Amino acid sequence: MTRRAVIAGIGHYLPERIVENAEFEATLDTTDEWIRSRSGIERRHFAAEGETTSNMATKAAQNALADAGLSADDIDAIVVATSTADLTFPSAATMVQAQLGMTRGFAFDVQAVCAGFVYALSNANALVASGQANRVLVIGAETFSKIMDWTDRSTCVLFGDGAGALVLEAQDGTGQSDDRGILATDLNSDGRYKDLLYVDGGVSTQNTGHLRMQGNQVFRHAVEKLASTAHTSLERAELSADDVDWIVPHQANIRIIQGTAKKMGLPMEKVVVTVQDHGNTSAASIPLALSVGKSRGQIKPGDLIVTEAIGGGLAWGSVVLRW
Repeated sequence: MTRRAVIAGIGHYLPERIVENAEFEATLDTTDEWIRSRSGIERRHFAAEGETTSNMATKAAQNALADAGLSADDIDAIVVATSTADLTFPSAATMVQAQLGMTRGFAFDVQAVCAGFVYALSNANALVASGQANRVLVIGAETFSKIMDWTDRSTCVLFGDGAGALVLEAQDGTGQSDDRGILATDLNSDGRYKDLLYVDGGVSTQNTGHLRMQGNQVFRHAVEKLASTAHTSLERAELSADDVDWIVPHQANIRIIQGTAKKMGLPMEKVVVTVQDHGNTSAASIPLALSVGKSRGQIKPGDLIVTEAIGGGLAWGSVVLRW
């Protein structure tokens, strides 16, 4: 028998404030049509005053626990993927732990920007597979609206806030590719490309900073690296693109999503797309899309899913799982 990390529940949370593209026309040299044509984004959610990453993560976690029919006392560990934690320390994950009323187990953050949830899911899978935890809450949560340069039309219109969470639960499998749960993962990074996507500030520089991105260069790397990592994970799971029911990609840009699907030889009908409603929510985008995909009735038990993401670092990776 093989110990598998199976998704037992999923949920998400989005702030109440919805910002349509047209709202940017008053302050920027941009239009709704310009934003849509270049990104596919139509609207996004922004956190309210005082609404933090840990607050949103907790609400998504509560929804995931309810979906799984579990309570915080049933959880052994919490892994939060975020680049916009409330404080330098302690971790957002320990704040979620406290807000859930969970007094046992352990909690920590993972920071890999837009690839964060893939990294967190891979780490949580290792905790379950090794027997260190039986149930793990894996959360992606971001308040990227707090690090935007509102004079930079090329970046500030792309990002949004939100959170998504899932519960991984240890179950026995056969070790074959038809098992439920996480079947394979692939993680990569290359620090030589730091200047393509970064925040120009931090603790040791004593400056909060703003997000900076060379969009064309990121796009050039994204499609090739995303398709490649997806292929690697599928190969490790002894599967191929023909076996895939759904790609649930990082929701950064519709052109990247389309280009990756094409390179993988899969039609857009097999891609869960939420970028039009949420914008780029960084580490939150994959769990948000998984949760929305399930609520839409797209994702069903037994479906084979590939998730993939790329973000600052550059860091990228993928996970193959059976729902």
